[in-house]
Amino acid sequence: QLHFVESGGGLVQPGGSLRLSCAASGFTLANYVTGWFRQAPGKEREAVSCLSSTGNSVRYAESVKGRFTTSRDNAKNIMYLQMNSLEPEDTAVYYCAACLIATMTAEAPNWGQGTQVTVSS
Repeated sequence: QLHFVESGGGLVQPGGSLRLSCAASGFTLANYVTGWFRQAPGKEREAVSCLSSTGNSVRYAESVKGRFTTSRDNAKNIMYLQMNSLEPEDTAVYYCAACLIATMTAEAPNWGQGTQVTVSS
């Protein structure tokens, strides 16, 4: 199983921005399809984005299209989630995992601590 370390969460006002980071532990991100997932209180975990191994293709959940951008720095072996125009509905714990792009589901997830994002005034 792949192990990720998420960071960068925090409290932000509606309309604000945050950038989350996902570091790979012991493997190379560019060898895998990986993505961001989130779980809001009382809700099931859902996919936010899936990034291809080449980094050339990203699929986003409809709820974040146009607001969130997923990217990867191969030199640093870190994946990012730039979140703009944040809404209270984006409040959740955000996680990284290997991802199946076709189904936008996690593949053999090894859920870590995640990073908490709270959007509130």
